[in-house]
Amino acid sequence: MENAIKRNMSSEGFTAKKLAFIGLFGAVASVLMFLEFPLPFAPGFYKLDLSEVPVLIGAFALGPVSGFFIELIKILVHLVIKGTQTAGIGELANLVIGCAFVLPAALIYRAGKTRKRAVIGMITGTLVMTVAGCFMNAFVLLPAYATAFGMPMETLVGMGTAVNKAVHDVLTFAVLCVAPFNLVKGGMNAALAMLLYKPVVTALRKAHLLQESEEENKRQIKWGVIIASLVLLASFVLLALVLAGVI
Repeated sequence: MENAIKRNMSSEGFTAKKLAFIGLFGAVASVLMFLEFPLPFAPGFYKLDLSEVPVLIGAFALGPVSGFFIELIKILVHLVIKGTQTAGIGELANLVIGCAFVLPAALIYRAGKTRKRAVIGMITGTLVMTVAGCFMNAFVLLPAYATAFGMPMETLVGMGTAVNKAVHDVLTFAVLCVAPFNLVKGGMNAALAMLLYKPVVTALRKAHLLQESEEENKRQIKWGVIIASLVLLASFVLLALVLAGVI
């Protein structure tokens, strides 16, 4: 009973250890933001990185509120180190789209910490991020970018047309460039998070750095989960290659 009370208090508040983990996951995520690369089916200013992996792992382990702060720290640390080349618009987009991915996944997982809920959460997060990314880019981010740099919207749309001839306005830009980009990004980050979550959390618990969870402690690492994660990752890599016209 005493342990249950302690777990409940810890999950609702921010202990020193929890704050340290938020900072740690945020720092790792900010480093991964530097390892970015463009995808051929989207304009060059959209770059794929795997920084959502530690954010998602942290949100699953510590809760959705902690996930938000990990996402925020990731952006702020990257901004301090690298600065901005997009008048802060790119960083705002990364924060909003990242939260659209991580928070739904963490909220669903928090309701019942099972593999099924983790998978449902990550699928939901990927879909929410894809849809939110389309709306945010079409109605907020692209217009703000155009205004900030005194650039006509036609110029930005033209960047989309250069990689996909079917792009002819903001709507087709969002659907044909932004949506596939976020779908691939979400899928790859989710697959890697699913693959790494159990080993990372288990290592932290064995080192007595993270509290035991009765629900999660019952589960063992299964080869089926590892294989499914690798197949999912390979599938999204394949999708990216198909969309890029490589295969």
